[in-house]
Amino acid sequence: MTSSPIVLITGALTGIGRATALAFAREGATVVVSGRREPEGQSLATELQKEGAPAAAFIRADVRHEADVRALVERTVTRFGRLDVAVNNAGTEGATGPITEQSAENYDAIFDTNVRGVLFSLKHQMRAMLAQGSGAIVNLSSVAGLIGFAGASVYAASKHAVEGLTKSAALEGAAAGVRVNAVAPGPIQTDMMERFTGHNADAKAGLLASVPAQRAGTVDEVAQTIVFLASDKAKYLTGQSIAVDGGFTAQ
Repeated sequence: MTSSPIVLITGALTGIGRATALAFAREGATVVVSGRREPEGQSLATELQKEGAPAAAFIRADVRHEADVRALVERTVTRFGRLDVAVNNAGTEGATGPITEQSAENYDAIFDTNVRGVLFSLKHQMRAMLAQGSGAIVNLSSVAGLIGFAGASVYAASKHAVEGLTKSAALEGAAAGVRVNAVAPGPIQTDMMERFTGHNADAKAGLLASVPAQRAGTVDEVAQTIVFLASDKAKYLTGQSIAVDGGFTAQ
């Protein structure tokens, strides 16, 4: 990264996205955050400057719509002159349940955000980065992108697609100095995990008991991994997926 990189984060208003925005701000980056809720976005941009970002901005965008994504990248580059880092965090787990109960509506809801959104984000971010001859992109995958999950087949399929997009984009960008990697969080203490376990204490305890570290990860632990992947400390690292999972996928 440059001394004050320009960082763009989708799905930045809560959870891992918010923690990542704060982590970059504390590193002295200029941070552009995106999401669908204007008041929360403007509030976060103000907070980021208080945390150390020399400049911060909120740009409303819904990654399900390519026009929104194109405008998000173009407005970022127009305002700040370049795009050094992009974090594609926007995602949804959708409805859980066995394959025999899945619907076209649930498939569309999950794939439109998790796959279509990442595809179009990569498309426009890479165009900007290839033109300038540098850049780092980090996609949010999941341990469900590395292994199967009974009861979460459509979500797992969407995150497997993110893994494939990451590797393919990395191959296309490598010679031009554009790196593309992914982080694959395991059980992380977020609202998404609460929804995934049905807000059921026993289900949550059972999930965490399957983690070798015997605890949920924190959003800050994922954020620090993303900051590392975007930094010059990882400049020979591309096309990889780093599992931040307390040993879950090592079993």
